[in-house]
Amino acid sequence: GSQLREIFDKINNLLSGKSVQSGGRTVSVTQHPQGLDFVYYKLAEKFVSQGEEEVASHREAAFPIAVVASGIWEIHPRVGDLFLAHLHKKCPYSVPFYPAFKEGTSMEEYQRMLGYQVKDSKVEEQDHFLKRMSGMIRLYAAIIQLRWPYGNRQGTHPHGLNYGWRWLAQMLNMEPLADVTATLLFDFLEVCGNALMKQYQVQFWKMILLIREDYFPRIEAITSSGQMGSLMRFKQFLEECLQKKEIPLPKGSLQSSFWRS
Repeated sequence: GSQLREIFDKINNLLSGKSVQSGGRTVSVTQHPQGLDFVYYKLAEKFVSQGEEEVASHREAAFPIAVVASGIWEIHPRVGDLFLAHLHKKCPYSVPFYPAFKEGTSMEEYQRMLGYQVKDSKVEEQDHFLKRMSGMIRLYAAIIQLRWPYGNRQGTHPHGLNYGWRWLAQMLNMEPLADVTATLLFDFLEVCGNALMKQYQVQFWKMILLIREDYFPRIEAITSSGQMGSLMRFKQFLEECLQKKEIPLPKGSLQSSFWRS
């Protein structure tokens, strides 16, 4: 907790125009007329790539990264706008949006639009792609429910749970994609299902029932036998939650004892 506060203060000081020690040098955004814009842009990009890399391999990392990102977003709204821009570009499913293939687009270009990494005309493996998308969705799902505990708490969350509710509703209004839809719905609900359940209560359970009764069969219908893994994981999760009438707190969520560490 104390370490996270140090990181937060350093970023906040940098964005507030104070001098900060970095790599053995003292830096300040006032050293260049576009300094602040550049730092806003790079910081937002860095938060997204932490989702894509760190959270993808260590799921619980979503919470400490998200609580810092959320707190910085609250004080420096530009960072939030740029964060969403980078996120939507790298992971269109966070909009949610499934890019359609347009006449005259090369296959390589289209795969990039879908979020795949393409290097020397080679497309990344499907499981690597899904892992990165999961990392970014998990980070997003953590950000919308977390607030920096040392802020002034006067206003509301700059991008709170209502955005999560909207994301979920929009996902269910779209035709599912094999592999991607089941994976990301599971990631999203595992991370912020508990918070959504507390906020929306009866409405939330109606949504979960709709997923099980109506949307799940639609995903199943387009899923081939080789892609069943993510679907079965999602099914098991839904069944358990409905049975217990409870969505558990996500693993790795920050308890009050964390901040005393």
